[in-house]
Amino acid sequence: MLRLGHIELFVADPVGSMPFYRDALGFELVEVQGDKVVWLKSGDTELLLRPGANDTPAGNYQRAPIAMVLYTDDLTATSARLAEHGIQIRGDDGPGCLTFTDPDGHWLQLVEFA
Repeated sequence: MLRLGHIELFVADPVGSMPFYRDALGFELVEVQGDKVVWLKSGDTELLLRPGANDTPAGNYQRAPIAMVLYTDDLTATSARLAEHGIQIRGDDGPGCLTFTDPDGHWLQLVEFA
C-alpha cells in the first residue's frame, strides 16, 4: 500500500522562503533543521522546503510542470490577505481559480471550496 508522505519543494533559500508559506499562506511551522531544511504543515499535508533550484520556472500557470492548489472558504478575503503580504495574483485558470507564484517561481492556485 502506498500513501503520500510529504511534498518537497526545492528553493534557493528554505529559511528565507519560510515566511511566504508560514505568514502569507498560513502554513504551520513544524521544524527548521540546521538552517537548511524547513518543515511546514497545512492540514494533514507536510511540505519540506529543501535547498535547490527551480531552473525552469514557467511563465504562466498552464505551462507549469507541477502546481499546488490551495482551498479557501472565502476567495475574496484570502486574495486580499495575500495582497497584504505582497503576493500578486498573476492570472487565473478559469473563473474562481486565481494563480500566483512563490518566491522561487513555483505556481500555486487558490480556489474557493466550501
